[in-house]
Amino acid sequence: MASGRVEGEDGSWPRAGLPLRVLAKAFAVALWGAGLMQVSGCAGTEFKPDLAFAIPGKFESTKTVKAPEVSRWWTRFRSAELNRLIEVANIENLDIAAATAQLRQAEAQAQIAGAALWPILGYSENSQRSRSSGPNSPGVERNSFNKVANASYIVDVWGQNRDALVAALHTVGASTYQIEVVRLATRASVVNSFFIYGANRERVTVATENLRNAERILDVIRQRQAVGTASELDIAQQQSLVEIQRAAIPALRQAAETARTALAILIGKPVQAVNLTTRSVRRLRLPVVTPGLPATLLLRRPDIRSAEESLASADANVSVARKAFLPSIQLTGQTGFQSAVLSALLRPESFVYTVAAGMTQPIFEGGRLRGQLALTEAQRQQLLESYRKSIVSALTDVENALIAVRENAARENAQRLAVSAARRALDLSEERLRQGTIDLTTLLNTQSTLFQAEDTLIQIRLARLQAAASLYEALGGDWEVSPAAPPLP
Repeated sequence: MASGRVEGEDGSWPRAGLPLRVLAKAFAVALWGAGLMQVSGCAGTEFKPDLAFAIPGKFESTKTVKAPEVSRWWTRFRSAELNRLIEVANIENLDIAAATAQLRQAEAQAQIAGAALWPILGYSENSQRSRSSGPNSPGVERNSFNKVANASYIVDVWGQNRDALVAALHTVGASTYQIEVVRLATRASVVNSFFIYGANRERVTVATENLRNAERILDVIRQRQAVGTASELDIAQQQSLVEIQRAAIPALRQAAETARTALAILIGKPVQAVNLTTRSVRRLRLPVVTPGLPATLLLRRPDIRSAEESLASADANVSVARKAFLPSIQLTGQTGFQSAVLSALLRPESFVYTVAAGMTQPIFEGGRLRGQLALTEAQRQQLLESYRKSIVSALTDVENALIAVRENAARENAQRLAVSAARRALDLSEERLRQGTIDLTTLLNTQSTLFQAEDTLIQIRLARLQAAASLYEALGGDWEVSPAAPPLP
């Protein structure tokens, strides 16, 4: 029967024509050249990221370039209760816990990507006994025993698998920085909610005191009515002011309680576990914050560092997509023992092995590889724009916070003078009311001015505290510049 191959008389391949080994080598070179041509056609220009703008030498809203002191920045407001809330939030906040879980996912993905750089080893063992039936071989029994170890390895000739690992490790770095982004936002939210709670509790105190003052003046007017020097209209006007002041208190209490429930979410506990004793923000210390140089934000802001790592990961993914055009080489091997008799299984004559090498070259896949390359390049460009935006946003955040710190300081100084003048005006008006030398309209206006001025002063104090906290947040807060991240291979 013909075997399908032409041999010489001695059983060897004929010398006429090209040997099979030469043909195989030529075919492999052709496939490799085809892959290189596809890569060269899709490589494009070298990626050189740039900011597209110059980092300013200093911030516009300040003259100092002194480096900021941000170590445990929340302690600079001098509130033991706030310090305790921050420490609890660092441990119990659920957003930080979720970000930490995302980091573990990224680390697991990096482990999966790194596994491609190692060979795959396996072992199988099979024992079988069979019996056939039929007219030709009735009752024939056969045994088969196998113990085989196998291995396979994809040779990373072009570094594609290594680039995939580099991309995964940069993703781990981005996730590491993202934890600091969430932690910074959590701390800033705790501080702001604490300030809002204290400010509204203080507004309740001031409003209650003003309510008592209005009720006292109402008693004076009633005394004047008893002697015929005040009318029923005067009493009605003052009574209206009393009730307006009384109606303002529940809204302030509600705002304070809303801030307390927000704190409960931030520290990961039910609201019943949050009992605050702070009742004022005027006793809190206002720290002096220096912004330093704008260029330091590129290292200090965790969101910028996270965007930078994401951009590096995307660049590595582009390299992976480009190298997908090249041929892949796989080595496989299998060795072990095979015998029909168990007692002879481990003898030398039962030893078997198989060694193979294969190469795969993509030639036509309907544009899938080119589409994947275009996708990764577009993703890289998107992350580059996000990186640029994060820097611009950081510079803008610091400028806005500096402006808020400066302008709210000026507002508070002016408002303190306004409160002092309004309080003196009310004292004089009340004294003249008792003497009967002032009309009630002037007194009502003076009361309203004082009540509003005192409430506005507390709100401005709150704005100053929040501006200082926002400046700390805009500067990157308190975190290690280089958090622990797995090294690149």
